[in-house]
Amino acid sequence: MLQNGISSCSMKPAPGPTRITRIAAWICFAAIMYLIFTEVASPWAKLPALGNIGFTLVFVLFALTHCAACCGWKRTGMFFALAGVVSYLLEEIGVRTGWVYGAYHYSDMLGPKVGHVPVIIPLAWFMMIYPSWVVARALTAEVELRSAAGVAASALVAAMVMTAWDTVMDPGMAGAGNWIWEQGGAYFGVPLHNYFGWLLTTFLVYVGAVVLRSAATQTKIAKGFPALPVIVYALYSLAYIVPRPRPALQVVALFAMGLPALLACIRIWLTRGVSGAAEA
Repeated sequence: MLQNGISSCSMKPAPGPTRITRIAAWICFAAIMYLIFTEVASPWAKLPALGNIGFTLVFVLFALTHCAACCGWKRTGMFFALAGVVSYLLEEIGVRTGWVYGAYHYSDMLGPKVGHVPVIIPLAWFMMIYPSWVVARALTAEVELRSAAGVAASALVAAMVMTAWDTVMDPGMAGAGNWIWEQGGAYFGVPLHNYFGWLLTTFLVYVGAVVLRSAATQTKIAKGFPALPVIVYALYSLAYIVPRPRPALQVVALFAMGLPALLACIRIWLTRGVSGAAEA
């Protein structure tokens, strides 16, 4: 049993000095909405944007401030550090050996590196890990995180929600030259091995986050502010559904990301007993 290791963290904003943190999260949320809109509108209009690195930094700030407003900075720092360390180590091992994700290497497009991995990459992992966890907790609200089976089940759902994101992100990012799959792959040039590596990485992070009392383990995702990561995940899927150079990925995005996003939204806003009181 993991009962003594489970955090009491709630997705209701914590009291005290988190008002500024909450305002910062709202500002970052608004910035992300604009940046997502630039992606959605890109087939028809080129709007000012920040590029991959700038977008990632804004998204990371949103994830950090939102998590801190709900769980406090101590738990957020633990969650962030865990995600960063695990993802960096597995990426470094992966680039050096090809064992984790397949044979690949990073170009210089994503900025400076530590070892073989760009500094921005562990940040990008957390950028995706946090909203995917909130989506998964909305989907598995009745699953108790007081047993190994409950933790494993929730972590696996969260890992699949996040890996679904990569099924539509990776082909485009690799195609743009951000990283190179040295032997190609069966899925739009990406090896299937990669997605098992994503499942492993995220599963380890989510299990570790619960055991270390750093991730939100609430059984309810309230409407309003606590549900912002779900909204971000849902709307980000739209950026992949609009016309793209690979039309087949629009179908993948619709079902791989769209389905869990839709179900999470239904459970938060339309299901009694799952969502908490509305938050302003």
